[in-house]
Amino acid sequence: MSPRRPRRAINQINVVPYIDVMLVLLIIFMVTAPLINPGEIELPSVGQNLTSPVAPLEITIKLDRSVVLRDRAGSGEAQRVSREALLAAVRAKQDKRPEQAVVIAADKGVRYEDVVAVLDLLQRNQVRKVGLLARSST
Repeated sequence: MSPRRPRRAINQINVVPYIDVMLVLLIIFMVTAPLINPGEIELPSVGQNLTSPVAPLEITIKLDRSVVLRDRAGSGEAQRVSREALLAAVRAKQDKRPEQAVVIAADKGVRYEDVVAVLDLLQRNQVRKVGLLARSST
């Protein structure tokens, strides 16, 4: 009988089978990718006669916490109002024009809490279409 050599431990991983599998998967993806049709979205068309939206009511909060109301759709005059009179004035103007939005603008130094207080006052009293006005950076 021939003496057997003892087996030596292999300290390297054979990666050739992994490379073969990767190349087969790559070929499958390259063949099937052009066959997949992306989902198409058909957007609705819009008629040419669009009505322009009504200019919003603008509520401005100054640094001294005073509130100024300006109706951009009406006279455009700014009038200083108290917070209680603000609600009545906004409701009266929205009764005339229900589609008119309300935007809140504030000086940069005004506390966030003051802006939220006016926003909360309007939302608690079911004033519709309330938003915040911001200047674009461009």
